[in-house]
Amino acid sequence: MKNVVGRSRWLITLILVLSTPCLLAQVPAPNRGPVPVYTYKVATEVDTARGWHRGGVGTLNFSQVSLSNWAAGGQSSLSLLALGNVYAHFRGADHTFDLAADMVYGLLKPGKARMRKNDDRLELNARYGRQFANKLSYTAQMNLKTQITPTKALNKPDSLLSRFFAPAYILTSLGVEYKPNDDFSVFASPITGKFTIVADRTLADAGAFGVKAARRDTTDAPIRGTGERLREELGAYLNARYRRSLGQNIVYQTRLELFSNYFHNPQNVDVNWENLINFKVNKLISASISTNLVYDDDVLVPLDRNEDGTPDDRGRRIQFKETLGIGLTYKF
Repeated sequence: MKNVVGRSRWLITLILVLSTPCLLAQVPAPNRGPVPVYTYKVATEVDTARGWHRGGVGTLNFSQVSLSNWAAGGQSSLSLLALGNVYAHFRGADHTFDLAADMVYGLLKPGKARMRKNDDRLELNARYGRQFANKLSYTAQMNLKTQITPTKALNKPDSLLSRFFAPAYILTSLGVEYKPNDDFSVFASPITGKFTIVADRTLADAGAFGVKAARRDTTDAPIRGTGERLREELGAYLNARYRRSLGQNIVYQTRLELFSNYFHNPQNVDVNWENLINFKVNKLISASISTNLVYDDDVLVPLDRNEDGTPDDRGRRIQFKETLGIGLTYKF
């Protein structure tokens, strides 16, 4: 009898021990909802690496210098530089599609002179890629570069140097892209068409930006309307991009573009090299330093051989531009 009672006590104790967690789980804590069973918990994290991504950034840089009875000399000035970028990217399992637009526009007012333009760029990019191996993709891309407003010579306000689509440079390429990570890529294309458009009739007749100039009559005067507005080139193209963090809130980006015309001086490679260092001070304030080096064997730039301040010739030269800006930045 004692053995039966002892076994019953052990059985009851075992049942209570096993049932205690269940009983406790069914009693909710004060001011707290019931906890769902772990097995049926649904993950709330969503994989956003693929699909469409859209956004942009706008920056407004402002600088001002005011001098009054300044013994060392100098000139008061006021400048404004606006930069904008918008993009749309699609990421799929094997496909990528990228659209981007970049705009830069700057104004300068030196002393009491009237306001004039000191920077003007508009660039559109479209790229499609299909991955065929690890880090390698077949890629097709198109690039368009032009400006927004007309540019006139400082010493001749009535003369036109350039305007919208005069010139415009269009590159269409088919090739292979090597992209080991998001910070570095190299695109090589053995089949690239480069098109130079000069929509303005006066500039086209003058043979500006490498297009064929107007024909001459018996008196060696240009025949108006005979200059070509389009120049086509076929060649090889290389595009290399690199991005690296140089420190906290400091990012360096560079892009190098090389183009060689198969049928006209292929050894004279066209170069476009851009560098940008961004300093992020806080959410709204940022600073940037940018440089742009350009060489195009077919583009003649004004030269001042007499060094009298007035261009008297044209020739091939390396073009270089540097910009330093501090201002407000807004991302969306």
